[in-house]
Amino acid sequence: MTSKADGAQRLSDLARLRRVRDRIDREYKQPLDVEALARGAHMSAGHLSREFRAAYGESPYGYLMTRRIERAMSLLRRGDMSVTEVCFAVGCSSLGTFSTRFTELVGVPPSVYRREAALATAGMPSCVAKQVTRPIRNREAPVTESH
Repeated sequence: MTSKADGAQRLSDLARLRRVRDRIDREYKQPLDVEALARGAHMSAGHLSREFRAAYGESPYGYLMTRRIERAMSLLRRGDMSVTEVCFAVGCSSLGTFSTRFTELVGVPPSVYRREAALATAGMPSCVAKQVTRPIRNREAPVTESH
């Protein structure tokens, strides 16, 4: 049985985790690391990582990269930016890391996605395109054969 104090502490921790998640959603383009996020939440980096994973099913870094990849998908569908431009526009500093994570989440490299997604979502309202092309979270995308 938990005490009232334990329950109040848990609610306080959840509120802090929600603020961290909201900060990631707002500032995904900024250079964010777990230590900086933890300082802002008045938690240790290890505690933040454990609690964030328990609450949201993935690490703060994983959540950040998912946000960046979602935004990258939207920019790539527009077709007016190169993969490199998109990489830096969403806050990634390494094209290699961006491409690897993109491929893990989406199932195809960003260059292939850029080429194919523009055709697949042509004429579709952007709000619908965003929903049907959302990256897979908490598991890797199935590997597809490219032709």
